[in-house]
Amino acid sequence: MNTAMKITVSTAVLAASFGAAYGVGGAVGPVTAGSGPAAHAGHGAGTASAGADVGSGLADSPAGGLQVSEAGYTLDLKTPRLEAGQQSELRFAIRDEAGRQVTAYQREHDKELHLILASRDLATYRHLHPTRAEDGTWSIPLSLPAAGDYRVFADFTPAGKDKKNLTLGADLAASGPYKAAEPPTPSRTAAVDGYTVTVNGDLRPGSAGELKLNVTKEGQAVTDLQPYLGAYGHLVALRSGDLAYLHVHPNGEPGDGTTKAGPEISFTATAPTAGTYRLFLDFQHNGTVRTAAFTVQAGAAAGTGGGQQEPAAENSTGSHRH
Repeated sequence: MNTAMKITVSTAVLAASFGAAYGVGGAVGPVTAGSGPAAHAGHGAGTASAGADVGSGLADSPAGGLQVSEAGYTLDLKTPRLEAGQQSELRFAIRDEAGRQVTAYQREHDKELHLILASRDLATYRHLHPTRAEDGTWSIPLSLPAAGDYRVFADFTPAGKDKKNLTLGADLAASGPYKAAEPPTPSRTAAVDGYTVTVNGDLRPGSAGELKLNVTKEGQAVTDLQPYLGAYGHLVALRSGDLAYLHVHPNGEPGDGTTKAGPEISFTATAPTAGTYRLFLDFQHNGTVRTAAFTVQAGAAAGTGGGQQEPAAENSTGSHRH
């Protein structure tokens, strides 16, 4: 992996209004035009620009992940709705331009495909690694904590010379009694399973900036972080409101001779526009992957994230043994 960061940016449609109960009607389709940053930068690329006009929020080209189909590939979400609170199986496939289910992928960060799931209120976040059957159908057991609207992002690179990395997005509905949640309050410190993680640095619109995340446990610096998917940490940023998606990889990698195994993990990121962003950091220590969540402002309010401590987001990677 190149020691420079890689940003994947995608923009999802705004959620529809909900009533007292969230129904089981068809999921909202993806928007193919509008505001959002530029398409996904491939793994191994240098620092990527968001590619957006900060003043207008319009991208120079269609944003990766904004569409369910791109470059001849389509995300076929076979289970577009689930029952909240019930154990179910999420099934999907990637289809090529001929409609065939794709069965060959390039492995990136130890996996053929990374699946990100987030609720529209940004209270739930999961970084998932489903299983692929021989016919190209991906599946993973899934239980969604509450009714509402969710977004799934499939991050993958088809096998073959000169194939580019893609991020395709689709909406997922969870039926059941619905109650709107308050958006997470600004926070730069998160507590999870006895660990405290703090964000230093600002997320700036239209300009690259360094974010340093510091990991401690019971007041002591953690200096023996373990590689997870080929890195000491993975950071995802989602913009509040439309879920613009940034996948940021760290500066440096295990075994490069200069990157230390904590307590600090460094990232370089560019926000596509000013606004509120939810950050999710996956890190591994003592064989367990945990997720720390933060809320930061990009733009005029940057650096005013507040000092309160926030618990980890509901996710599927925390407390998971490898």
